[in-house]
Amino acid sequence: QVQLQESGPGLVKPSQTLSLTCTVSGGSITASTTFWNWIRQPPGKGLEWMGSIHYSGSTAYSPSLKSRTSISRDTSKNQYTLQLSNVTPEDTAVYYCVGGSAGYWGQGAQVTVSS
Repeated sequence: QVQLQESGPGLVKPSQTLSLTCTVSGGSITASTTFWNWIRQPPGKGLEWMGSIHYSGSTAYSPSLKSRTSISRDTSKNQYTLQLSNVTPEDTAVYYCVGGSAGYWGQGAQVTVSS
């Protein structure tokens, strides 16, 4: 079974870059037709799709976050990474990696932006 696990700092200062890594096991991020996404949920709000990386390596981003978001991957480690630059307290959220043929979810990582 495919499992996803987010990792990264739980606290980031304003104006810094948030960086999270998703480690995938039980499946390959290069498996044909798969997408690997980042989704977040701010406190008291709904889910927000941030972007994705295709099995081919191509990326797509939410228009509202595109200028600050970068998704990359390390196929040798079967990991993909989110970077969100110039964060503000409004970027405080639980961040999820979601992907694979059946849309598997990681458990989520709480990230707080605060000085």
